[in-house]
Amino acid sequence: MIDLTIVDDVAHVVLNAPDKRNALDVQALADLSAAYDDAEAAGVRALVLRGEGPGFCAGRDIAGVDPATDDVTGYLDGLVTPLLQKMSAFPAPTFAAAHGACLGVGLGLLIATDVVYVAESAKIGSPFAALGATLDSGGHALFYERLGAHKTLDLIYTGRLMSGTEAVASGLFSQVLPADDVRRATEDAASRAAAGATQAFLASKRLVARLRDERLALWDAVATENANQASLRDTADYREGFAAFQQKRRPDFTGK
Repeated sequence: MIDLTIVDDVAHVVLNAPDKRNALDVQALADLSAAYDDAEAAGVRALVLRGEGPGFCAGRDIAGVDPATDDVTGYLDGLVTPLLQKMSAFPAPTFAAAHGACLGVGLGLLIATDVVYVAESAKIGSPFAALGATLDSGGHALFYERLGAHKTLDLIYTGRLMSGTEAVASGLFSQVLPADDVRRATEDAASRAAAGATQAFLASKRLVARLRDERLALWDAVATENANQASLRDTADYREGFAAFQQKRRPDFTGK
């Protein structure tokens, strides 16, 4: 089950199937995609993704799946990848609170989120060695970029799971926190972003995506920054930010 609530311009998307550690079947993927569509249609200014129960998301729900007839292509290419692309391109800052198992597609959900706070005890890695399958949902790209080839293949070959503490120390995610603090810290960060100059945040989000996907050279990135600044000059929040600074008061941003 996927729950969506919207409070003060922040969408809260919750994976709510704790009995199966929020593993995702075909219906859950469709419901999660619909939740992001509904949040976008509502014009939210930030989004929080989290999971109920003992873990964030244990990956694909393979209960009852017959490996002889499993439509792997339909599940991954047809459902998972479009969802992750939609999440990555969501037109507002996105935050995830991760605890317990963050594996397979669950890891992919984190990769597709802008800012990820993880519990010290989170479990992150590639459990596929025991299944005769391989890491998916962007895991290879994340691990190779942040950990290098040797550690990536070590995790894949051995199936060893990193703690949240190790994952953040290795540069995988944003912050590590005690498990009891992760949700609050994530929701607080999303609320602050929602009250901020979200058009400026989105300009940075788009540029970071280009740096990741296009490997922009330094001066191409600088040129994009310059163009972004010129474009933001015409926004209400740009004018408000300058006026607030000059008047020595807190800015009142509207996201416009």
